[in-house]
Amino acid sequence: MLAIPYPLKRIVDFYRDREYFRSLRRLALPIIIQQFILSGLNMVNVVLIGQKGDASVAAVGVVNQVFFLLNLVHFGIISGAAMFTAQFWGKGDIPNLRRVLGLCLALSIAASLIFFLFVQLMPAQILGVYSSDPAVIALGSQYLRIFSWTFIFFAITFSYALVLRSTGDVRTPTVISVTALSLSTLLSYGLIFGKFGLPEMGLEGAALAALIARGVECVLLLIVTYAIKSPVAASLTELFNFDLPFLGRVLKPILPVVLNEIFWALGITSYNVIYGHIGTDAFAAMSIVATIDQMALVLFQGIAHATAVMVGNRIGAGEEESAHLYAGRSLGLGILLGLLVGVILLLLRAPVLTLYKVTPAVTSAAYRVLTIISLFLWMRFNNMAIVIGILRSGGDTRFSLVLDGIIIWVVGVPLSALGAFVFHLPVHWVYLFAMSEETTKWVLGLRRYVSRKWIHNLAVAA
Repeated sequence: MLAIPYPLKRIVDFYRDREYFRSLRRLALPIIIQQFILSGLNMVNVVLIGQKGDASVAAVGVVNQVFFLLNLVHFGIISGAAMFTAQFWGKGDIPNLRRVLGLCLALSIAASLIFFLFVQLMPAQILGVYSSDPAVIALGSQYLRIFSWTFIFFAITFSYALVLRSTGDVRTPTVISVTALSLSTLLSYGLIFGKFGLPEMGLEGAALAALIARGVECVLLLIVTYAIKSPVAASLTELFNFDLPFLGRVLKPILPVVLNEIFWALGITSYNVIYGHIGTDAFAAMSIVATIDQMALVLFQGIAHATAVMVGNRIGAGEEESAHLYAGRSLGLGILLGLLVGVILLLLRAPVLTLYKVTPAVTSAAYRVLTIISLFLWMRFNNMAIVIGILRSGGDTRFSLVLDGIIIWVVGVPLSALGAFVFHLPVHWVYLFAMSEETTKWVLGLRRYVSRKWIHNLAVAA
């Protein structure tokens, strides 16, 4: 029998833990299935909208940038709270878990109301930040006025879904989200093109379909959560039964996460402003690429969120060494899977792009950007795992703020702006400049993981 080389044997031994893979499969698989279906249906929606031309694709793209900002504010609030709920669940502290959910709901709904008021009052001015094309702004404004009504539903759904996942229940939000988006896709087809006896409404039909689906999703999730008597099925008194000392202890580590997401979201917005000012073709290409990129990242999103739950549960239970090992296994697994998915994306980019009814210039730009995405997937996943699965679940939110919210402004945005406005490079080269942010984050984030300085038991402190 051939002897296994010592370095390879160490790697094999590192991954012998069956409990890690059982937990990863139980937590990650439903999230991966959910994200894959959601991203696939989202891509179908963009393909449907693409039948109306480049301006329609770009219009939905700019509206998605507004929703993207709100989504990241929500994600900052809720993922910041999730590091508490995961640790409280590991400790078995249900009352505090429910109080944190109540705080999530209050902050997320407040953020949704602020965004809703702004986009209702000045949609054209907001969309004008991303595009100077009057046709894109006009179409986008019509879409946004209807779509913005989904913001409140999304705040409630997102809060309950992420806290449910912290308790290990990933199936309930997965099934309901997939059902809702499937409904949205069917309604979009009917309302965009006037099928199934529905009126032909174009882009406004797609927005109305999304609104109906989000409302159904929110109502269904609440009904099921309380019907099965989930640990998060709290009464109003239990949700909002927190005092100022508790509020201070929870908000102190959450606020850096919210700031992290705001700074990062504004950085991503700056990237998209840069792409938009390169031209409508460039922005349409990046809108198409975004839907394909979501599909490529679904596997990694599942692993990152599962890692956050597993690591947070173990820290809350006082098993810090186990938490460090679980985090390391996810990082190594991500590199291997990232390289594999990158190769698959390289092979499929051309046939996938033929689904979109856009000009050759848009297709060519999207093809080149997808090439760069394929090469950097493994690194982007590791950064996702480090920020979401490791630093935040360990309560290391200040370093996470620097890594994810500041570096984008110090490295990525300046270099991208330089490429677009000084050197006048095409969009794929500008995107490559943006990847300098990911490289910097990966080097610094990996050093932080090795240092173990990110491990903080918040369940004891709160």
